[in-house]
Amino acid sequence: MKIRFLSSSEQKLDEVRKILEPVGVKVIPVSCRIEEIQTENEVELVRDKLTKAFSLIGRPLFVEHTGLYLDGLNGLPAGLTRIFWQRLNADRFTALVQALDSQSATAKTVLGYCDGRKMYQFSGEVRGKIITQPAGPREFLWDCIFVPEGHTQTFAEMGELKNEISMRRLALDRFAAFLKTARSLP
Repeated sequence: MKIRFLSSSEQKLDEVRKILEPVGVKVIPVSCRIEEIQTENEVELVRDKLTKAFSLIGRPLFVEHTGLYLDGLNGLPAGLTRIFWQRLNADRFTALVQALDSQSATAKTVLGYCDGRKMYQFSGEVRGKIITQPAGPREFLWDCIFVPEGHTQTFAEMGELKNEISMRRLALDRFAAFLKTARSLP
């Protein structure tokens, strides 16, 4: 099965392919620029992004948004994570979080799929903490500061292990199970 994926991130595209292609889903990248609404509500953000993308492409496709939900900021930055990250980057972001009463966080992915008739959403989340100093490569946003529960390395330090345990993996596994079921329907 082939499916279109809208993302401006090569790292996300690479992760998505590594997770979906072994289960028989060939991911076709779609390049078009979508203005994302600015909201902390990631479900609303994904729905809006998917609606805009489908109106441009006119074919079944999926989109995704991943954010951090900091316990010490009552769940912010949530859907605004990219804005926070662009303004602060790794060192200032970790300094901010270290000043809070909690360094615990949830990393959450919400994936939206439109088949042309209906929209579906799938999510995955992983609990963890923000460490005091970035560790590992810094190319993929906040992977260098997030350590998932039960682990001692950041996502950036984990390499391929990240793709086995991440919030994106959980959401994509649910999506792949849906696609398998949808294919078998008459």
